[in-house]
Amino acid sequence: MVAVRATESKASKAAGTALTRGLELLAVLDSDEALAEGGLGVSRVGELLGREKSQVSRALAALARAGWVERDPATRRYRVGWRLVAIGRRAHESRLVDASAPVLARLVADVGETAHLTVLGRGGVLTVASASPERALAAAAWVGRAAPVWCTASGRALLADEDEAGVALRAVDGFDGGGPNAPRSLAVLLARLRADRRRGYAIADGELEAGLLGIAAPVRDGAGAVVAAVNVSGPKARLGPRRADAAAAVVGAAAALAARLARAEGER
Repeated sequence: MVAVRATESKASKAAGTALTRGLELLAVLDSDEALAEGGLGVSRVGELLGREKSQVSRALAALARAGWVERDPATRRYRVGWRLVAIGRRAHESRLVDASAPVLARLVADVGETAHLTVLGRGGVLTVASASPERALAAAAWVGRAAPVWCTASGRALLADEDEAGVALRAVDGFDGGGPNAPRSLAVLLARLRADRRRGYAIADGELEAGLLGIAAPVRDGAGAVVAAVNVSGPKARLGPRRADAAAAVVGAAAALAARLARAEGER
């Protein structure tokens, strides 16, 4: 019995050591140096961790097979893999959702229309949080749903800093569908983006569907990068006459959420 417990203790300790070493490798690949260089080679990782090159090579190969890291075939450098990126994205979205709750609630109170927090997803604009006035009880139904990037105010707010190539990539599915005022070409979409940038917020009037007005503003992180968008939407007949006040409220909400995120990051 004593021998069995000793064996289990050694196995547990070995597993813990292996896990720690693996996490140290991932941390190095997430360092400023790795990000600036587009990854790190085996030799450099070994230098930073004080480990033998052969040991590091075997460990990185195992992590690559599992999807935790990936190797650039041209430079032979390793970088953080898709599985870790996915986990980081979910954690980031969770922090966004938590920080957005009071901001969206205040926006709904100020404007009286449904408010959403959105991010860019593979399928388009992904709603990660919503809030609605009492008369609209379906806000939760939007969470997890994707909408087109090219014909929504949120989509254009999220593309605020993209160049022409980036916008074209996001609109790769074409310009079919949408409402009567949806852009029907890349040139029109780019022109509307330029107008959005001058205003500081995006307006989609009948672009997603007829009679629907959407107003959105980008949420930026501490480095100034767009990480999300806040928007309100409602029938044009009701929201249109209050467009200017609603736009000011949306821009204020985006700034408030950015400030909350910055404070939360500073407290970590």
